[in-house]
Parts: sequence; C-alpha cells; structure tokens
Amino acid sequence: MKILIIGGTVFLGRALVDEALRRGDEMTLFNRGVSGPNPSGAEAVKGDREDEAALRALVDGRHWDAVIDTCGFVPRTVRLSARILAAHATAYAFVSSFHAYADWPAKGVDESFPRHRCPPDAGPDEVVYNALKAGCERAVEESFPERALIINPGIITGPGENVGRLPWWLKTIARGGRVLAPGAPDRRMQLIDARDIALFMFGQLAAQSSGRYVTSGIRGNTTMGDLLRDCVRVTGADTELVWVDESFLKARDVIPWSELPLWTPDIPQVAGTWQASSQKALAAGLRCRPVSEIVADTWRALRSGEYPAPQYLQGQVPVGLDQRKHDAVLEEWDARRPLGA
Repeated sequence: MKILIIGGTVFLGRALVDEALRRGDEMTLFNRGVSGPNPSGAEAVKGDREDEAALRALVDGRHWDAVIDTCGFVPRTVRLSARILAAHATAYAFVSSFHAYADWPAKGVDESFPRHRCPPDAGPDEVVYNALKAGCERAVEESFPERALIINPGIITGPGENVGRLPWWLKTIARGGRVLAPGAPDRRMQLIDARDIALFMFGQLAAQSSGRYVTSGIRGNTTMGDLLRDCVRVTGADTELVWVDESFLKARDVIPWSELPLWTPDIPQVAGTWQASSQKALAAGLRCRPVSEIVADTWRALRSGEYPAPQYLQGQVPVGLDQRKHDAVLEEWDARRPLGA
C-alpha cells in the first residue's frame, strides 16, 4: 500500500512505521521533525499540519491508499487535514483514545457508548480536554464518510513508550531494595502493546475496513502484582515489593496514576479503567501478546537506548513518585504495621 503517516516518529507512530517497513509498503511521513528522527526507508516531508499551504504542497499530484493520523488532538486542526486529504486518499485511519467516550473511566466502554459532545471544528480551549478526541473523530468522519477507520486504544505500552509509566516502574524496581507497591496485588488490569495495534491497523486498512474499534487488549491480561513481579524478574533486581493499603496512601496524598503509574484506586469514578471491551477488534483479527513479553521487550529497549528516553510526563504532569516521598511513606507504613506483620 501507499501510506501517508502524519507523525510517525514517536511510540505508536514509530511502531506503525516499523510495521509498514516490514510489510514493504511505500511510505510518506509528514511531521515537523521535532519529536524524533525520521526512519530510513520512508520519504520524509517536513511541515506543520496547522499550515494549510504546507498541507496543499504535500498533496499536490499525489494519492495514497490510506492516511494514518497518530497526532491529532485539536478538532479544528484535524478537520483541516482531513478536508485537504479527502480527495487524495482512499481511507483515513485516526488514532483516538478512550477519552472520546463520555462514560470512561467510570464505566468499561465499547463502541456503542456515547462520545463526548464536541463539534468537529472546536479549538483547543472551547471544550474540556477529554472531549477533544471526540471532536477530532467527527472531523475525520465528516470528510471521509464510510472511509474512516477510528481506533480507540486503552493504555498502550511496549518498547518506546514515551509517557514513561511502565519504564518508570522498570527503572525504579531495577534499583533494588524495597519498592512501594500500591493497593491490592490482585487488581486486574488491561494493557496492550503498540506493535499489536500497528498490526491490527494495517490488517484493517488492507481489508479496506472502516468503522470504530476499541483496542484495549484483553480484560484481566495481567494484575498489578503480576506486572510488578514481571518487572522484578526481567530486571533481575534484588527488590522487595511492599504492598501498601490504598487508604493509607490516600491519607498521605500519594496521587494515583501519576505518582504511582497505572495505579487506579478502588473507587467508582475510575471503576471502568480496566474494563473496556475489545471483543469487536479481537473478532476482526486483533492479537495481543502476553504482558510478560511486553515487559521484557520494554526493558530490553530501555537498556539498548534504541528509543529516545521516556518523558515521564503525562501532559504536563510528572510521572513517578519522588524518592524522598516514597521512602517517607514506606517508613511510616513500617511504623504503623503490627509487629511481625
């Protein structure tokens, strides 16, 4: 296939590029050239998707079998891209997220759940942040009716993860010693590798499939305990996981998700975080590798330096618990436990 990727240098974008190169597809990358180097084997066109003149120069005299948009965050910007590309591409695959669904994370969503109300021409400050992806989806569907492939991933992991959730745990555990582990070790989770999403997307594009697919992995494919024990195993560290009650952590202002990545407390507001249904995608060919393999491959990639160092940022929020706060919480936890516990 002839593929245009908007983005293509970071995490899922790079996984898509790697898969396209493996398949032997003809590829064009359109990006600003600031997030990372463009891989060899693909044509790189430098430009800003917010620049209409740059977009029109990109499409002049060209046609692609599919556009893959990995970095659309503002509906107005996505709408500009989709409108200009509508006559120059057969299909448009847009990487959205669970944030498009109004009921997530309180409920475990599937494709039938309502999306946030957000128009396809909204600017970045016109609706709440979580609603923007829904507007982006509508912008694509507006210009590519019956030709839009919408992918709604859950929590994506794997080599090159740039937010740094799993990398933070791996590097923290690799230091050895006692590591604070949050809540219950049997808390069921749901993770998916970027490479598996890339494989699925190309399969759907090759089959000329359209529509919406939740790609969150398999429910309960790991637990918090299994995940952290996998981190201990692959790093080979002499690490003791110390499981601390959620109420104790809350009382000491330890912040779920950001300070302790991937920790979702047992409260109604986030009850659906790990309960989304990927059944439609699984029936259409999505295959998910074991989480233990994802952990091992991520650690191998971190040690090799093959990918840029993770940002350890979710938006503007730092990911990971400060070491001094970590040690203070553990010390207080030890002091409050009954002798011999």
